[in-house]
Amino acid sequence: MATLKPSFTVSPPPNINPIGFGCFLPQCLVRLPKPLCFRGRVISTTSIVFPKFRRTIGGGGGLIRCELPDFHLSATASTVEGVSTENSLDQVQIPKGEMWSVHKFGGTCVGNSQRIRNVAEVIINDNSERKLVVVSAMSKVTDMMYDLLRKAQSRDDSYLSALEAVLEKHRLTARDLLDGDDLASFLSHLHNDISNLKAMLRAMYIAGHASESFSDFVAGHGELWSAQMLSYVVRKTGLECKWMDTRDVLIVNPTSSNQVDPDFGESEKRLEKWFSRNLSKIIIATGFIASTPQNIPTTLKRDGSDFSAAIMGALLRARKVTIWTDVDGVYSADPRKVNEAVILKTLSYQEAWEMSYFGANVLHPRTIIPVMRYNIPIVIRNIFNLSAPGTIICQPPEDDCDLILTTPVKGFAIIDNLALINVEGTGMAGVPGTASDIFGAVKDVGANVIMISQASSEHSVCFAVPEKEVNAVSEALRSRFSEALQAGRLSQIEVIPNCSILAAVGQKMASTPGVSCTLFSALAKANINVRAISQGCSEYNVTVVIKREDSVKALRAVHSRFFLSRTTLAMGIIGPGLIGATLLDQLRDQAGVLKQEFNIDLRVLGITGSKTMLLSDIGIDLSRWRELLSEKGTEANMDKFTQQVHGNHFIPNTVLVDCTADSAIASNYYDWLRKGIHVITPNKKANSGPLDQYLKLRDLQRKSYTHYFYEATVGAGLPIISTLRGLLETGDKILRIEGICSGTLSYLFNNFVGDRSFSEVVAEAKKAGFTEPDPRDDLSGTDVARKVIILARESGLRLDLADLPVRSLVPEPLKGCASAEEFMAKLPQYDEDLAKERLEAENSGEVLRYVGVVDAVNEKGTVELRRYKKDHPFAQLAGSDNIIAFTTTRYKDHPLIVRGPGAGAQVTAGGIFSDILRLASYLGAPS
Repeated sequence: MATLKPSFTVSPPPNINPIGFGCFLPQCLVRLPKPLCFRGRVISTTSIVFPKFRRTIGGGGGLIRCELPDFHLSATASTVEGVSTENSLDQVQIPKGEMWSVHKFGGTCVGNSQRIRNVAEVIINDNSERKLVVVSAMSKVTDMMYDLLRKAQSRDDSYLSALEAVLEKHRLTARDLLDGDDLASFLSHLHNDISNLKAMLRAMYIAGHASESFSDFVAGHGELWSAQMLSYVVRKTGLECKWMDTRDVLIVNPTSSNQVDPDFGESEKRLEKWFSRNLSKIIIATGFIASTPQNIPTTLKRDGSDFSAAIMGALLRARKVTIWTDVDGVYSADPRKVNEAVILKTLSYQEAWEMSYFGANVLHPRTIIPVMRYNIPIVIRNIFNLSAPGTIICQPPEDDCDLILTTPVKGFAIIDNLALINVEGTGMAGVPGTASDIFGAVKDVGANVIMISQASSEHSVCFAVPEKEVNAVSEALRSRFSEALQAGRLSQIEVIPNCSILAAVGQKMASTPGVSCTLFSALAKANINVRAISQGCSEYNVTVVIKREDSVKALRAVHSRFFLSRTTLAMGIIGPGLIGATLLDQLRDQAGVLKQEFNIDLRVLGITGSKTMLLSDIGIDLSRWRELLSEKGTEANMDKFTQQVHGNHFIPNTVLVDCTADSAIASNYYDWLRKGIHVITPNKKANSGPLDQYLKLRDLQRKSYTHYFYEATVGAGLPIISTLRGLLETGDKILRIEGICSGTLSYLFNNFVGDRSFSEVVAEAKKAGFTEPDPRDDLSGTDVARKVIILARESGLRLDLADLPVRSLVPEPLKGCASAEEFMAKLPQYDEDLAKERLEAENSGEVLRYVGVVDAVNEKGTVELRRYKKDHPFAQLAGSDNIIAFTTTRYKDHPLIVRGPGAGAQVTAGGIFSDILRLASYLGAPS
């Protein structure tokens, strides 16, 4: 074996234009008289490719003579990486399989010089045996190129300055990345390309027009430049690296739908040919651009670089294709609309396909097609957060337990700005070709049908199209079916504007019962009306059409239901008095626990009193609500208040909490419920007011998914209403309800003992805050009467306040007192009557108790002062406790008794809080 330094005759490879020969050529093919061994390894028996050489002597006929580096000649028979030394390198087959990993870096990933260095580092750190890297143009460059085209074709002279900006962007980036010969070589290519582009743009400027191939050729230059720069940066680290102009390899056939179909057979041949002349373990390839079978430059259209990576992955049978972007993976919903959206660990090809079709920022559906053929996983990762594992898109095994245990719905997506077209008529039923005529008319105007829904009766067909195309579609349909419309075979062609599509996607939906039920239940509970439904038999997606203004609200509602993200309630608190203020403080103290342990997020967006209100878009800081209400409060306006709380589309569910005793506030309940606003209140005025209004309110509540809770109206924090409902709903029959349901009057008669006068006990209760500011409001019995009416109506009786005999404890002469002070001063004059009643009771071994009674058997109610034996449960109360006894067919001999504190701000606010949490549970929070 001898070391030689010979000269050989070589010829430029076929894909090198001799006009482009300069100081350095990309490669050359050397014909050898015998097998060649370079640095101890057999390279070829007949030929070798050298990546770069210097021209020394010109020759005729396209031949040149060059000097080559030292090498060894050897006749040893061997193979190099599976390539036979018996064949010419022209016929070398590119190695394929799991030794290859394919990466794709988008424009933001190569947006500046530092980011290009970061990309190079990712490539270097990948321990795959072979790597092919697809790169997009630098961030915004493709937009700049299309702007050049637009300006040149519209004869706008500023295209020249715009082209200079493109040049300067790449020149500055190159100078920051490269130096020496690499910089000189790149800048030479860059200036040459810019010069050629200037000439082409000038021609477009003169003609005022450019063909699609001209436009594609111009638009694809950004990828050429980013690929070259990245390849130089990788080579600076000492690694072997080549860059590929994919127009020499990827062959595609344009289709009529502004898309392209890859020619895999021809592309594979050209890849083999390219590789035989560019042996390298790292290839930097241009994304987005390709060629037609006639070698005319073209692009891969929308999301072309992702498509390039998928095609190259399929051609190489790669182990995986990694799409690098600026997000941590695929989200379960748009995180800009759903704060609680989660990164999905895995997606099936079909799930990714469905989600991308419906607008999710995943991949274009066609990107998935090439890799599906060979079950090549796609990994979505964040170049700016390398610690995030990303999302794997692959074909899961049939028995994937992890998928079975997770939610059957993987994600949700929204398409906005749609219109629904409904073609309806009895003449459509059973008539072959009607659907064909409808969609033929749509096709004629070039409109895109997003979704189709047809009734099984064939009476109507509705479909969604982009709103910008709806007028053309409507006119085309009216023209096509003019005779049918005149004859009455079609009754209408209706356009429903301002629509959005919500799609739920998941491969496990098909095998999981109740998914659609859960979806529609979540929408109904958020008071969202569904206008059309579409679901394929594969059940990979369920699609609904909704109002555009409901789209974000709907997205949050269904995502919350399936992913157990926080059930968020937009709350408005009306009446920040004693009870309202206590409730706000309780909400403040418990908010963290509710978020952490129960996934419930209670956002108070408004607080209003009779004069001042405080509003917030994101939620009031409850640790400072008093201070904020005082400093930043505005004039109270109930309409503005309601609009603020309910108009926040980022929170799907709204609840207004009325902590007042105001009948004017209660008169709004019906309208609030009709608008989809839930209502919670301790205010008794609505449920004990005029019977017809009460029945109207309850009828609306039963027909809608809007909730109206009022547990605190009767027993403050005691479960009186819920107990009564539980009895009735389980089939029990109410015979009698009897109870002490006023904390104030309970306190008065529990302490009206011995020698104490009634006026003395009233004064003590007033001083302790157990009575209203004017004790006559308690002593009149009206409050107890309202509670009796509420219990009677809940039991099915149709009673009004006027039907109820009430024993008032206010002496008749004192009802006209001008003030509470005057009343309290005169009350001792009337102690004798009640003292006499107490004495009579005591002599009989009994006590006095002020009670309300619902006699369901005789359909009547009373409020009275009654006597009970000292061993009776009513006689054993203490303090301000309440007690209610339910006598029913099941609890006839021994009534069901509910007993506990029935007065005070803390327990009343606690009862309201309990209703709020019950509402959250109904809306999807874990119970």
